Amino acid sequence: MTDALLEVYDDQLRTEAEVHDAEDVTHIGPLWCATFDDGSGGFVTYRDLAGTTGTALDALIRQAVAHFRDTTRVATFEWKTRGHDRPADLTGHLVAQGLQPQERETVMVGPAAGLAVEVPLPAGVAVRRAHADGDLAHDAARAIELQGRVFGGGSGPSAERLVADLDAPGDRLTLWLAEADGRVVCAGRLSIVPGTEFAGLWGGATDPAWRGRGIYRALTAARARYALQHGARYLHSDSTEMSRPILTRSGLRAVTTTTPYVWTRSPP
Repeated sequence: MTDALLEVYDDQLRTEAEVHDAEDVTHIGPLWCATFDDGSGGFVTYRDLAGTTGTALDALIRQAVAHFRDTTRVATFEWKTRGHDRPADLTGHLVAQGLQPQERETVMVGPAAGLAVEVPLPAGVAVRRAHADGDLAHDAARAIELQGRVFGGGSGPSAERLVADLDAPGDRLTLWLAEADGRVVCAGRLSIVPGTEFAGLWGGATDPAWRGRGIYRALTAARARYALQHGARYLHSDSTEMSRPILTRSGLRAVTTTTPYVWTRSPP
């Protein structure tokens, strides 16, 4: 089952699916090199590296670096590796060309139907979609504030960026909140991936005082139901060690890992 989920993930969620909202995409061999107009920098994705190894791999990485350095104004770009990428020494080649590893996360994938279950909530807690009956900017600000308290500042989009993305046509991105006594105690986003059978679970955060009560599972279940209603068959998430056990209990499976390798422009 895990191998089948990984194949679907590789087929549908790499290359075009990761750069569909890019301002520009340049192809360098098997690489898709994207820049974004929201100031998030550059991004490198690929289905696989077409057997590129050794000095040819070094040359490919140098071409990607030269593209972002010489033809764009991005301050950084991310080369998103997966744990099953080949060759096995890819990451060593990236480091040798000046890219630095960031935190590794686990890629979780599973059928949305398995998570779309009824989860009892503690008394006084309610789950809703942001803006369904509230002010979108206010909801986004409170969700970002919670995420900052849980994970630290800079771990997600700004409130302004989030509002702009949520307000875009198509309802591809939605924000979900769990509230108690008027306070957000859990929040998370759902992103429908165009042209695929997937929706992504992002930005999940729970107030430490409210953990262990099934609230995050209920928030995930609400997102899963929405995903199914909008044609998604699978859910995926790049999970920290904090959220991975919860998603495992909810029915998602670990199919691989992902580690960003980041290039940063030298100061002038």
